[in-house]
Amino acid sequence: MTQEKLAQAAALLMAARQNATPIDSLPDALQPATIDESYELQAQLNRSLAASLKPPAGFKIGCTTLVMQEYLGIAHPCKGVIFESTLHFGHGTFNSNSLCRPGVECEIAVRLAHDMPDGQTYTVDNCDAFIGSTHCSIELVDDRWTDYQKVPTPTLIADNFFGAGCVLGEAVTLPASELQTTQGTLRINGHVIGSGHGSDILGHPHHALAWLANHQAQRGTPLSAGDIVSLGSVVKTHWLEKGDSVEIEFTRLGTCSLQLD
Repeated sequence: MTQEKLAQAAALLMAARQNATPIDSLPDALQPATIDESYELQAQLNRSLAASLKPPAGFKIGCTTLVMQEYLGIAHPCKGVIFESTLHFGHGTFNSNSLCRPGVECEIAVRLAHDMPDGQTYTVDNCDAFIGSTHCSIELVDDRWTDYQKVPTPTLIADNFFGAGCVLGEAVTLPASELQTTQGTLRINGHVIGSGHGSDILGHPHHALAWLANHQAQRGTPLSAGDIVSLGSVVKTHWLEKGDSVEIEFTRLGTCSLQLD
């Protein structure tokens, strides 16, 4: 895509987010044709969003579990950005009027203690040395499309893959060996919606971190100390109504909560 088309496409995506107005899709001439183009467009959009949402605080990864890959019909991980103003700790309250069709996901997140520079290949075996803490995480997603199932995957990625915010639980030091068996449960208004295990995330949550570290290094924007990475949902997306209260709990990681006003 030319710089002019990137700017035009980014402006349309930004308007949908700022105005909380769903769109059908991008015009054919402005749709990214490849995954690489989708991340170029995402970067263009995020430079504009940072002016109002504050700088990126980290990243979310979508489609890292079979339940989410089957739900969205996408068989590979997809990255989006978490902005500082949309990140909450322990509990987060979000305004339904600023969202199109909000939903939540039950995730595991990490905060990096060290940079993950380019020049090496990251795997599940070497990621642990870069992690400072592990957290339970609620990802707030927003469906900003009239029918997302008709929107090409590169365009979904360009719009930060539904990303809208994140609530991070307490920092925990948890051995990598225990992450596979930790069980996460999603509750809405006190009712259990679903549950899953850390092993649902690509076999081990650190596989998702390795994917993102390699992806960022290849793009020349490697992960840095302090970055937060939400690694994927162990429960299918649950769409919210105004007034809903959300809580997730992971064994050995604790709880966090969200309120949609």
